[in-house]
Amino acid sequence: MKPNVLLITADQWRGDSLSAVGHPVVRTPHVDALAAEGVLFERHYASAAPCSPARAGLYTGLYQMNHRVCRNGTPLDARFDTVALAARRAGYDATLFGYTDTAPDPRRLDRHDPHLTSYEGVLPGFTVRQLLTEDEKQWLSWLRARGHQEATSRDVHLPRGAKPGEITRNPPAYSADETQSAFLAGELLRWMGEQDRPWFAHVSFIRPHPPFVVPEPYNRLYAPQGEEAFHRAPDREQEMALHPFLAFDLPRQGQASFLHGATGPVSDWTAADIAEIRAIYHGMITETDDQLGRIFAHLKAIGQWENTIIVFTSDHAEMAGDHWSFGKGGFFEGSYHIPLVIRDPRQKAGHGRRVRHFTSAADIFPTLAEIWGVTPANGLDGGSLLPFLRGETPARWRDEAFFEFDFRDVETGAAEAHFGLPPTACNLSVLRGERYKYVHFNRLSPLLFDLASDPSERVNRAEDPAYLPIRLAFAEKLLSLRATHLDQTLALTTLTVNGPLSKAG
Repeated sequence: MKPNVLLITADQWRGDSLSAVGHPVVRTPHVDALAAEGVLFERHYASAAPCSPARAGLYTGLYQMNHRVCRNGTPLDARFDTVALAARRAGYDATLFGYTDTAPDPRRLDRHDPHLTSYEGVLPGFTVRQLLTEDEKQWLSWLRARGHQEATSRDVHLPRGAKPGEITRNPPAYSADETQSAFLAGELLRWMGEQDRPWFAHVSFIRPHPPFVVPEPYNRLYAPQGEEAFHRAPDREQEMALHPFLAFDLPRQGQASFLHGATGPVSDWTAADIAEIRAIYHGMITETDDQLGRIFAHLKAIGQWENTIIVFTSDHAEMAGDHWSFGKGGFFEGSYHIPLVIRDPRQKAGHGRRVRHFTSAADIFPTLAEIWGVTPANGLDGGSLLPFLRGETPARWRDEAFFEFDFRDVETGAAEAHFGLPPTACNLSVLRGERYKYVHFNRLSPLLFDLASDPSERVNRAEDPAYLPIRLAFAEKLLSLRATHLDQTLALTTLTVNGPLSKAG
C-alpha cells in the first residue's frame, strides 16, 4: 500500500535539546520513542538561517547559494521544484497545517497583489488546510471560540500578573490544551479522520519559537541551568571582540523579539535572566513533544502507524543564551544544529539506528522524492537519506556540514552601511568538520575553530601560524564545494544526433 507521509517541523528547536542525545535537562519522550523505531541523525544541520532561507533549503533541496532566498522576504524563484510539487506528481494532495514562510516570485504577480506585502506566503504545491501566520489570528479566533474573549491580540502571551517584558515563569491565560501546537495538532487529527486515500501532510509548529512563555505544567518543569551549561565568553565584551560581525550583531538584538511587550536590548539581560529564559524554552520543547505524542497516539489508534512515514525536524535552531545571544543567524552551532528523526515503518533494518554522518536540511526533499519515485525537476544539492534508513551507508557522503548566512538588509541597508560593503558581500559560509570549523566571510576576516580543544567556539585560530595549513585546506574545500554545487540542471545534458543525453551527477 502507498504510504502516508507526515513532515513535521518545530520552529527553532535545537539539535542538542533531545533527551535521546543525552541532554542533561530537557525531556522529549515522544521524539525519543520515534527515534527508537526510526533513525536519529545526530549531526543534522540547517542549510541557512533565518526562517525563509532555512525553509527554502528544506523545501527545495538546494543550498542558499542556489535557491538565493537570502533573508525573510526574499522571493523564492518560481522555477524551482519543491517538495509539495513533487508530492503532487506522486499522487498526493500535499496539505499544509501552519506556515512555510515562502515569499512568492513577484514576477508572476501584479505589483498590487496583497501576496507581495508579506514573506508569509505558502510554498507552491500546498493545499492549505489550516494556516497559522505570525499574527496568530487563526489561533486567536479559536481561543475566543473556547471562551477566551480576551484573546484579541498577541497580548495573550503576557504571563499572568506580569508586566510587558518581565522575565517570569508565570503561565499565560491559555492552558496546555490551548497552545498553538495543540491547535494545529487538533486540526491535523480532525483532517486525518476525513481521509480515504494515502496522504502527505506538512505540520509546521511555531513552537518553541519565541515569545518565550508556556502554560502549566511546562512553565516550571525545568530549573535554570548554571553557567557551565552555556557556550560563551565570560562577558559580552570578550564575545564581541572575537569578530567584527559579532560587534555589529550583538548590540542590535532586541528583547521584543523574544519576550512579548519587551523593549530594550538583549544586552540588558543578566546571566541569571538568560538562564531563566532558557528554562522556559526547555518547557516549550517538552510541551511541543507532548503534542507530537498526541499525533503519534492517534495514528496508532486509527491503524495508520505502520503505514505512515514520519519526518521530524526543525527549520533552524536557537542560540538560547549561548554566546550571549538569542535567535538564529551568524555562524555558531546553536543556530544551525537541528534535530532529525525519520521513521519509515517499511525499513525495519534501520530502526533504532543513530547516524553520525553530517546531514543537511537539503537532504529532505531528495529523500522524499526517492521514496515517492519521482524525479526532481531541477538539480538538487542534497542527497537521499534512504540508504541510512535501510541500515546502509552511502558509498559517497559529505565529510562536513555546510551552511550559509546572509546579513544584507535590502530595506534599511544597516549592515551594508556599517561594514561599507555592497549587499552581495554581506554573507558568510561555514564548513563544520569532525574537528575543525571554518567560517568564510566574503570580505571580512575568517574564523577557524579547533573543536577538539575549543568546543564552545571561543578561540579564533585563523591567524595562528600553526593552523594556517588547516585554514588553507578548508578554504580550498569550500571553493571545491561551491564549484561542485553550481546549478547542474542542464549542465549534465548534451544534445546529440540521437537527441538529448543526460547523466546523473
